[in-house]
Amino acid sequence: MFRIEDYDYDLPEKLIAQAPAPDRDASRLLVLDRSRKSLSDHHFFDLPGLLNSGDVLAVNDTRVVPARLLGRKESGGAVELLVLGQGREDSRRSNTRWCLLKASKRPKEGSRLFFDNDVEAVVKGLREDGLVEVVFETALPIDSVLEEKGLMPLPPYIRREKGDPRSAMDRERYQTMFSKNRGAVAAPTAGLHFTPRLREALSRFGVSVVELTLHVGHGTFKPVRVKDIRNHSLGDEEYAISREAAGAINRAKDEGRRVIAVGTTVVRTLETVARGGRIAHGTGRTDLLITPGFQFKAIDGMITNFHLPRSSLLFLVSAFAGLESIRKAYEWAVAKAYRFYSYGDAMFIH
Repeated sequence: MFRIEDYDYDLPEKLIAQAPAPDRDASRLLVLDRSRKSLSDHHFFDLPGLLNSGDVLAVNDTRVVPARLLGRKESGGAVELLVLGQGREDSRRSNTRWCLLKASKRPKEGSRLFFDNDVEAVVKGLREDGLVEVVFETALPIDSVLEEKGLMPLPPYIRREKGDPRSAMDRERYQTMFSKNRGAVAAPTAGLHFTPRLREALSRFGVSVVELTLHVGHGTFKPVRVKDIRNHSLGDEEYAISREAAGAINRAKDEGRRVIAVGTTVVRTLETVARGGRIAHGTGRTDLLITPGFQFKAIDGMITNFHLPRSSLLFLVSAFAGLESIRKAYEWAVAKAYRFYSYGDAMFIH
């Protein structure tokens, strides 16, 4: 269960969602009952009836920064940047940023990059891990430029050419209804299915929602290149849990009520701060990698999208539900033409 090849599966390309469902909560929802080892088909708007009164849903309120810039090198070749450092206070005050860079040939130190709206930049440094240090030459803070002109940092399997009209839609639909704390370079996608209408229905059923923050970093795009998945390393990500959120979760645990994590980011955050089953409030950074054999202390269930083969997120859900159960669930989802990945359908594992 620790071999990387154990986390392969076949997926027809047509099942990779290129756009979200017309209505967020109309996405399909596959329910996996761990104790019964059963699977059942639902829609996301069925969620209130699938939960218990008293359950607590923990959601991630991070907000995705439109941190993707398209431009060109001095040679004229195309270049694409993903501007990092969104969650750090020191980065937010600086126009010097580490970036992920995509180009046919990596630029040299000192070379210039040109973007729309007269934004220019200079390559200051190169790192062996592929990151590039870039100094943006603009009168406005680079954060302001990104908010106005940047593109959403969609995963590479969602295809958008320059000028694609769906890019305007992405600015709204690649944010969750909970998003408010700016700092992520990828969406906590399990939260994309929620609507105000659904939240009201959950409240009527006695299900409460608590918010915490984990700023999803570029490590979420990092491919696994090790044979033993336990040797994979994740980049650290910044989290914040309020005293109120921790208190609500701890009261639920004390009273025997379930805590359901909405997304793998919430799972990693809560399991990072769990101490003897208690959730500690505060801020920090986590690089927690969850693989089979991990002892979960905080959560009783999770809502999650379908994940890429050979990914750390697939390791995590397999650790919670069991590798064989996840294999069967994914085979079921493929056979029934569920939509996969960030803009796709969801699972509820309990």
